[in-house]
Amino acid sequence: MLLWRVTLSWQRRIRSVLEPYELTHVQFVLLTSLWWLADHEDRPPTQARLAQHAGTDPMMTSQVTRKLEARGLLERAFDPADSRARRLHLTVAGRAVVAQALKDVEAADEDYFAALGRQRDAFVRALGTLEKSSSR
Repeated sequence: MLLWRVTLSWQRRIRSVLEPYELTHVQFVLLTSLWWLADHEDRPPTQARLAQHAGTDPMMTSQVTRKLEARGLLERAFDPADSRARRLHLTVAGRAVVAQALKDVEAADEDYFAALGRQRDAFVRALGTLEKSSSR
């Protein structure tokens, strides 16, 4: 129950930070993941690669990327090698939103988790252990 309450508290904080950008948390995660993939991989990622990287459901990722495309934050293009796949590109507007929203989310995280003090690193390691054990 405690983890649930802490998670809800943190999500409320993130939701309030993303509100001025008119982004949901999932939209933010997908945009930020797309930005990271675009800067670290040889070619634009597919929706499937984005879902895998972000840990999101592929169908939900498709629905959310369509909404982000409609807002002009990303572009979806057919993959010439696979007509079923979509390659994703952040637009100039999408990059601008990610750049500012990421700063605000990182500041909110820093503020929220500051209460942990020196225990923060141990907390992050513990979360990583839980993530690894849950993927088995």
